[in-house]
Amino acid sequence: MLSADKIQRINELAQKAKTVGLTEDERLEQQQLRQLYLDSFRSEFRKQLDSIKFVENGNITKPH
Repeated sequence: MLSADKIQRINELAQKAKTVGLTEDERLEQQQLRQLYLDSFRSEFRKQLDSIKFVENGNITKPH
């Protein structure tokens, strides 16, 4: 999962973008942080999906 510091920075940049706007460097940083967040989210979600197992008549199977 993404660190609390990085999530806080994402929120700070989002707030600043709504109020006074971002510099080009801040826009680039925001894009990079958002991509890190999405990559982390997708990875964790994939782990959850991969851990799903079905129990049918006492047999445990993984979905295809």
